[in-house]
Amino acid sequence: MKFFNSIKFWIMTTVVCLVGYAVSCTKNDQVILPSASESSNVLLALKTSTAPTIDGSIDASWANAQKLSFSATVPDPGNGIFAGYIGENYTGTMRAMYDNTSVYFLVEVEDRQKDILRSPWYFNPTTQRWAVEPGLKQFDVNGKLTRDGFGEDKFAMLWDIDNSTPKFATQTCYASCHIYTPYLNVAVTPAVMVSNAGSGGHYTNGANEKIDMWWLHPSRGFAYGIMDDNYQDWAGGPAVMNLVGGNGNGRHFDDLVVSGVSTTWPNRPTYTADATQGSASNSQQLKLDGTGALVSVPKYIIPASTGDYITVADTASGAAKLVTGVSSTGVLSYAGGSIDPNIGTGYQRIGDPVTGSVGPNRIPGYIMSPVLRGRADIQMKASFSGSGWVYEFKRALKTGDVLKQDVDFSSLADQPFGIAYWNKSNNQHGIHPNLLMKFQK
Repeated sequence: MKFFNSIKFWIMTTVVCLVGYAVSCTKNDQVILPSASESSNVLLALKTSTAPTIDGSIDASWANAQKLSFSATVPDPGNGIFAGYIGENYTGTMRAMYDNTSVYFLVEVEDRQKDILRSPWYFNPTTQRWAVEPGLKQFDVNGKLTRDGFGEDKFAMLWDIDNSTPKFATQTCYASCHIYTPYLNVAVTPAVMVSNAGSGGHYTNGANEKIDMWWLHPSRGFAYGIMDDNYQDWAGGPAVMNLVGGNGNGRHFDDLVVSGVSTTWPNRPTYTADATQGSASNSQQLKLDGTGALVSVPKYIIPASTGDYITVADTASGAAKLVTGVSSTGVLSYAGGSIDPNIGTGYQRIGDPVTGSVGPNRIPGYIMSPVLRGRADIQMKASFSGSGWVYEFKRALKTGDVLKQDVDFSSLADQPFGIAYWNKSNNQHGIHPNLLMKFQK
């Protein structure tokens, strides 16, 4: 009797009962509800009856979703294309949930600086000219940093469409990443060798292979709550892609399809066009004082604005003013007024000449417009905390795509994927390949 009254007995009994309960309730095809522990390579999408609100904040509904920890490192492709960023590492976590209609994602990225102003305009009081900041870090011939880049913080995911890309299962992102090689350009007389140094792009490895690319891009759908939906294809393969250097790419906006073949060498595929979506350059050329040399200046400005964006709606409403003239001292004229950038430093570079920023009066380098139709399948919101980004987004398990440009999740089959993160950069990005999404059933 003393044994039955002892603490040891009741502890042993409780353990046995719990183990028995777990065994009796677990089926072979059942995924046990995960704890808050983390995985390093599997993103387990939790089945939910309560969809999170896509608002860039972390709802209580995310508490039970397992975290995938990622570490995206900028690789060295060997041709200098990522020079100045190689080895940089960007860390964060991902979570996923799904219901009968949609799949939901929550991404948290550690980043202590918010960068969404891409290549803004600034005025140089020494030269009396307007210029745009570089989109990537600038170095002198000795490799010394001369000016920090003004690229964007961006996040992307790649998915295999209909298991069409055999290498994707083991290489994910790297299955379509190619470095361009030197070639003989016979389109000119005499023919000349082109080094293709620092060039690369995406294309798949077979005519029937396609990859879905989701791109959270601040100078595109970001301000409208949309993640830009793109795809990658063969685009003629290396026989074409290696011969067109930096202007060749197998990455396309959704809805665009092959329309034919170019009649000029190297006879690359041509694609249908669409109305301008996402962003367009905020640049034009005007003559100094109306009669002098042509110089580049902003096309639209919002006087005294401190915002990061000019939208196409701003240009239509008149909030953004069309620049119609520039003086030899840099004064910009528009209907109803002018801006003299020589007064104060609001439109000039400030701080350290290498790492400093631009003044508080912002003139973005791009005009933003919404992405539409097939490019607008993914709803998103983002927020910046001061120590990092929170990205929240959702997409239908199966879209209305009939062009084989979207991954289909409706079977709830395992899906290999890879992710990428850009930290204040243009093309240079960290990569975490060989990840797998599983659906809790």
